[in-house]
Amino acid sequence: MVDRVGRAPRTSVTLATLACALVGVLPGPGAAAPAGLAEILAASPAAAWRDVDPQDTLYLTLPQGRVVIELAPAFAPAHVANIKRLVRAGFYDGLAIVRVQDNYVVQWGDAQSNHPTGEGALRLEAEFDRSYGAADPFVALPDPDTYAPLTGFAGDFPAARDPASGRTWLTHCYGMVGAGRDNDADSGGGPELYAVIGQAPRQLDRNVTLVGRVIEGMELFSALPRGHGEIGFYQRPEERIPILRVRLAADLPPAQRTAFQVLRADSATFAAVVQNRRFRRDAWYKVAAGRIDVCNLSLPVRVMP
Repeated sequence: MVDRVGRAPRTSVTLATLACALVGVLPGPGAAAPAGLAEILAASPAAAWRDVDPQDTLYLTLPQGRVVIELAPAFAPAHVANIKRLVRAGFYDGLAIVRVQDNYVVQWGDAQSNHPTGEGALRLEAEFDRSYGAADPFVALPDPDTYAPLTGFAGDFPAARDPASGRTWLTHCYGMVGAGRDNDADSGGGPELYAVIGQAPRQLDRNVTLVGRVIEGMELFSALPRGHGEIGFYQRPEERIPILRVRLAADLPPAQRTAFQVLRADSATFAAVVQNRRFRRDAWYKVAAGRIDVCNLSLPVRVMP
């Protein structure tokens, strides 16, 4: 059995286990250790990276440029399926970014609430968290977290777990994308989406369905003019940022796609990255924190030729 990129399924591991595999990733005895993140990544083997599946990649085009979103069907299968359906129906084309709240979120959708979406599209059952088994991929970080018993990366997405309940969920880190909803937990579905542009609002974990994350173009979202209405909504229609189009990468000709790779969280390279971020030895740092938060540890993404 293999996953969609042709590799064996991953199981839960700890960073201590991964550290035992660092030989071959970092220079050997007598050699200078990598000074920083760039050197660690430059020394990484090809197997430390995972191809981003075009079937789970959205290209959202704004007047300012393109934002690329990797979807997370393992955590929100119904929402992701509906988002793909809406993309293929052209639903998002011509909609707008309607809210930009400083240090919080960018939100887009139908400002007039009159765009057809199809029966049942607006009221999917919430996918805030899910159960997990021994074979589900999870790389736990070594440091404690305020919001969850365990944090780390599941399927290379920032995630949390509660061994007592057997539940796991994605975490609201910078760049994560979620499905907006009303007070009813089951009132979302995908027509209204948002991306985190500020300090991680982890209080939203398990209260909103997260559907993916931005892997390219976050600077476009973060630089948008802030809304001056309540909770950052634009007050006038002319303030809204138009969405020119949204496409699924798999639906485009290969020449129009970008090949992305994400560093695998279950790789020895990632274990080295974690230690590098926990114990900064850059010349500028005078005191190393010795700890890392799941939302201060973005998995590196690279573009392939």
